[in-house]
Amino acid sequence: KRTFDIVTSFLVLLTFSWLYLILTFAVFVNDGGKPVYKQKRVGKNGKTIYLSKFRSMVKDANNFEKYLTPEQMEQYRTEYKIDNDPRITKIGKFLRKTSLDELPNIWAVFTGKISVVGPRPLIREEIDEKYGKDGAKLLSVKPGLIGWWAVNGRSNTTYTSGERQALELYYAEHCSFGLDTKIFFKAIGKVFKRDGAK
Repeated sequence: KRTFDIVTSFLVLLTFSWLYLILTFAVFVNDGGKPVYKQKRVGKNGKTIYLSKFRSMVKDANNFEKYLTPEQMEQYRTEYKIDNDPRITKIGKFLRKTSLDELPNIWAVFTGKISVVGPRPLIREEIDEKYGKDGAKLLSVKPGLIGWWAVNGRSNTTYTSGERQALELYYAEHCSFGLDTKIFFKAIGKVFKRDGAK
């Protein structure tokens, strides 16, 4: 698995270095803010890691009261995401739809913080609130760029229904080279269909 991560991430970094430059410029020109931002997440066995993404939201996205209605805030507290989030920029919509906002995390794969395939990296509060005693099971495997939940519903499966937790925990319990291969090719198909995050 680690060999696959190193080889795949190295090839992506080498092949698409030009795209990193273009997207960095495009995000900056959109509103003049920093093109890339860091996120604090929980890695394997509870280790704190920092991941980078191309910024897809407005510069002051943490100013919830400015952009979100009470209903949207409630959805964010419940699902940690919002349908038709008003904070997403025009270039951000494109980045999310094509999953290109995740490109900076290829370096995190190369350095071993995350894998190509694994559960989505989450913040500590999200793990404690949504997974409870199953949090240790979720963190028993390295998080990844793409995962079983990401290729099986993603924005259409929720914490409220329990589907999202079930899909992520399924991977933690059944991770294997065969399952990783299935997820990898299924994710490629979704990218070409532009079936990304909302």
